Amino acid sequence: MNQIKIVALVAFILTAPTFASNSLIPVSKETKEMAVSLRDKAIKDDSAYEILKSLTTEVGARHPGTPGEKAGIEWGINKLKALGFDKVYTEDVKMNGWVRGIETAEVLIPSYQKLTITALGRSKSTPEGGLEAQIVHFESYADLEKAADGSLKGKIAFISNRMERFKNGAGYGRANIARSKGHELAAKKGAEALLIRSIGTDDHRNPHTGATNVAMGYTMVPAVALSNPDADQLVRLIGYGHSPKIRLNIQTKDLGAIVTKNVIGEMTGRELPNEVVVIGGHLDSWDLGTGAVDDGAGVAIAMATATLIKNNTEMRPRRTIRVILWGAEELGLIGARAYAKAREADGTIANHVIGSESDFGAGPVYGLQSSDNISENAMHVVDTMAGLMGELGVTRRSGNTSGGPDMMPLAALGVPALNLMQDGTDYFDLHHTPDDTFDKVNPEHMRQNVAAWTVFAFIAAEWPGSFK
Repeated sequence: MNQIKIVALVAFILTAPTFASNSLIPVSKETKEMAVSLRDKAIKDDSAYEILKSLTTEVGARHPGTPGEKAGIEWGINKLKALGFDKVYTEDVKMNGWVRGIETAEVLIPSYQKLTITALGRSKSTPEGGLEAQIVHFESYADLEKAADGSLKGKIAFISNRMERFKNGAGYGRANIARSKGHELAAKKGAEALLIRSIGTDDHRNPHTGATNVAMGYTMVPAVALSNPDADQLVRLIGYGHSPKIRLNIQTKDLGAIVTKNVIGEMTGRELPNEVVVIGGHLDSWDLGTGAVDDGAGVAIAMATATLIKNNTEMRPRRTIRVILWGAEELGLIGARAYAKAREADGTIANHVIGSESDFGAGPVYGLQSSDNISENAMHVVDTMAGLMGELGVTRRSGNTSGGPDMMPLAALGVPALNLMQDGTDYFDLHHTPDDTFDKVNPEHMRQNVAAWTVFAFIAAEWPGSFK
């Protein structure tokens, strides 16, 4: 930034008029110019990629209750300090821990074949040594609902619904009910266990784990995901007229009460330090891969965004930029719920002016979406952000948003949100699998993400008006 622009920005800040809270406050020329300058620096900067490399290489998987999670928390604290955040702290999050152990399955009839499986989150164990039972096939959760209660006694319920591939991940919610609630329904029908086709779009022999709707303890019956090729194999066997019998052995452990942490870093605002713009990702991951796309990428993007703004502006934005690395997202937004509950209790929820989470992988941002509670007098600011992101291939999009999974508890309390929509065409090929590793991330896409996030975070923190 040259000296003339710096002088002009200082003059604008010192002479900026005050506006009524319900006035249409423009985004100043100086603010837009600075946002463009930051965007253009970010598109050439590999900081996020390097942060992600460090996290996935030096720490690896970060499942709650494991040594990897503890190492990830320490890594987050140390990295935020090394990047120069003004304030770095943690907040304890109480939860009930769960870890997987033995996971094996094989077809016994009509022919011996090994199956590739993984336990779903909080799955209970089978009897020690496993259980053997015939599978009963249902093409969807809705089909299992039609079975008579108790009719599957001594059997294993098998749901084979296939997730559809969409750029915005729209097929996930429709397919995911089999994973989240299938164990309850299988138990109601009398089944000994639940077997589902993985909730994913790939054709690799990698099963997809994921959460069930169990806040603590165990599922009602053992709940297991098959890799998609193995699910297809069972469907074909049934198509040939066979009634496959399988042996399933799942041994998991309830860790009881444990404490994880949200890790938080702040770049303090120059005029309104108590007003915060929230950006972030979740620090925990499933244990099968190294949590690169889910959600190491989001962690790295948020950290790099705030750091780039700090390092390339003469004066900090008006408001504080708060980077939250939420804990225990994968087992039910546990860290996010604790964070929102604490802010509601201490009365600081109103200080959260706007927020967004990056938790949809590392694909390029293609759209900018806003929550319905953003006021009409602030919509032009979001439109300005989208316009400045235009050179990155981003367009303004309609539709309501909560700003990402970990933003949902804050959004429910009225915090305005934006969604920087990422191309998730291949996200569910990797999601919750052993294939979620650093080599799958494109450094060019990471740069583009940081460029878009920098425009959002800087303008949101610098613009003096209210988004409500």
